[in-house]
Amino acid sequence: MKPPPPLNYIRSFECSARHLSFTEAAKELGYTQAAISTHVRALEHYIGRQLFVRYPRSLKLTEMGEAFLPTLRQALDQIDHATEAILASVRNRTVVISCPATLATNWLTGCIAAFHVRYPDIEVVLHGTIWEDPSEPAADLTIAARRFDNKPPAATALWDESLALLCAPQFLSGPNAIRSPADILRQGWIFVHSRQEYWQCMGTALGIETSDHEKYLSTNSSNIALELAAAGAGCVAVQLSLARPFLKRGLLAEPFAVRPPSPWGYYLSDNASSKGSVVKIVKEWILARARADMA
Repeated sequence: MKPPPPLNYIRSFECSARHLSFTEAAKELGYTQAAISTHVRALEHYIGRQLFVRYPRSLKLTEMGEAFLPTLRQALDQIDHATEAILASVRNRTVVISCPATLATNWLTGCIAAFHVRYPDIEVVLHGTIWEDPSEPAADLTIAARRFDNKPPAATALWDESLALLCAPQFLSGPNAIRSPADILRQGWIFVHSRQEYWQCMGTALGIETSDHEKYLSTNSSNIALELAAAGAGCVAVQLSLARPFLKRGLLAEPFAVRPPSPWGYYLSDNASSKGSVVKIVKEWILARARADMA
């Protein structure tokens, strides 16, 4: 395998794409215009595809450049956030929490907002992750999404996780309404990548066969799956902890009062080098809030 391209090539490309100018990218990054141009050409050579159409006084992204850019920006954001978290954790009254972005959006933000009211002198840095990186050393507390047979060592489950079957409220009325489990088979299904077994669990609980169903959408994000369901795209089987905000706001409904156990859950662990009293306060707050909210 090729070694990855140097990070300065990636930053030069992202900055040039943002400004559509090698000159402006050079000003921002502290390089010469020639250096930025050289970095981008080297990256194009590495990939084997052109990233920019070069005009005398401007740039335009090629289709490959436009496709490449969002993923690179996401990766650079994670690097920047991790760096900020490391710097912030040096201060004694700062606690860095790493948490999957979906749970951070749907639950942890409310938990930490309430914590800030109670402990305004403790700074919390909330790092929402998209991909779990077990080597990431920055966080004092880490919440990980794991299957029951792959729990992080010495971690504590936030709650006993259940699954919920959800659909837009309009699916429960009208001539084609969902009235029995068999009616689910007539609907489109929404899958979350690596969580396809949720539908198997739900099918077993409802007594329906799910293996032959073909009308579905898929996404790598539970939040996107929930938004698709709320928009009327189909039914979704997802963790109840993520679905609660959508149920409370009336955006989604449960056609059946069936909530089987989830094979995946959320687990909280602390960094072996972060044993201070401030970290303990935050950890105990999160666990207490988890028990109260999911009771």
